[in-house]
Amino acid sequence: MDKFLIVKRPIVSEKTTKLSEERKYTFEVDRNANKIQIKQAIEELFNVKVQKVNVINGVAKFKRVGQHSGFTAKVTKAIVTLMPGNKIDIYEV
Repeated sequence: MDKFLIVKRPIVSEKTTKLSEERKYTFEVDRNANKIQIKQAIEELFNVKVQKVNVINGVAKFKRVGQHSGFTAKVTKAIVTLMPGNKIDIYEV
């Protein structure tokens, strides 16, 4: 699987910005990618060393707007912890 297809986008929110102070960065990733593929893709894309990868598989939630109803998209997130001394500047990428 291509590294550009594995990592879709960084997730920037107040909570993830707080986590980045602890060398933890959050990305939306492909649903079929495993932890090893995510680790290799992050290391190649950002030239950093990854210590640990945690994956969160989001479930689709039922939503209704007026008479229309449906489900939100399933989203898989990866929280990547970097080795000491490594850093990713998400706003430059």
